[in-house]
Amino acid sequence: MTPLDVDRSFTGSIAELYEQSLVPLIFAPYAADLAARVAALRPRAVLEVAAGTGVVTREMARSLPRDTAILATDLNQPMIDHAAAIGTERPVQWRQADAMKLPFADESFDVVACQFGAMFFPDKPTAFAEAHRVLRPGGVLLFNVWDRIETNDLAHVVTLGLESLFPHDPPRFLARTPHGYHDEARIGADLALAGFSGETRIETVAARSIAESAWKPAIAYCQGTPLRNEIEARGAASLEQATQCTAQAIARRFGDGPIDTAIQAHVVSAAK
Repeated sequence: MTPLDVDRSFTGSIAELYEQSLVPLIFAPYAADLAARVAALRPRAVLEVAAGTGVVTREMARSLPRDTAILATDLNQPMIDHAAAIGTERPVQWRQADAMKLPFADESFDVVACQFGAMFFPDKPTAFAEAHRVLRPGGVLLFNVWDRIETNDLAHVVTLGLESLFPHDPPRFLARTPHGYHDEARIGADLALAGFSGETRIETVAARSIAESAWKPAIAYCQGTPLRNEIEARGAASLEQATQCTAQAIARRFGDGPIDTAIQAHVVSAAK
């Protein structure tokens, strides 16, 4: 399995831990923000790509009119299955689909939305071109991506903690992929290559990540993301060791009790 395959693999218990631990830790505030931005556009049909366990889908189901069609997709079937099992306040469609090759007709949607998924696309311009293709004239691609890892306290501390545990071969998933697509000039250039000639806006949005203790984010990052795949590749006992090591690193930085740390992302809007 290549590093790219590892980074995109949300299998086993990752989906459940992702939803239980990571969603409230870092994704929830940005999901509410993204859904509100979608609602402000007043679309008739919305396609969500890289929907994960459905945190944005649930927010859109609450904030969009019932006659607005929502189709939520993800590359990983276990994530879609988990999202569908949680459910939404009103019906939405769930479907496994690859953002690199969307199985939908041209000009089918008013909005394509994506929450922290663009970083995982192997070829960003190709994925954006697919979004452009399925958007109606005047439609909008709306997505967010994490800012550089140094502006996101927990991800940075987890990465540094793992470097101390695996000094000769540290797992670099968090820096490489979730926080590896933050350059605004590159994002703009990729959108232009994909055919987006309308107005493009990139807004940096800061938020807070709150947890009851250091153990919560340690479990979230080490066991609820594809970082787990990298850790487990280093030995059978590595996952427990890594979780303990990162919990200790977080506690050293933020204390043993409840923690309140900085997170930061870019929100991108590109009009067709």
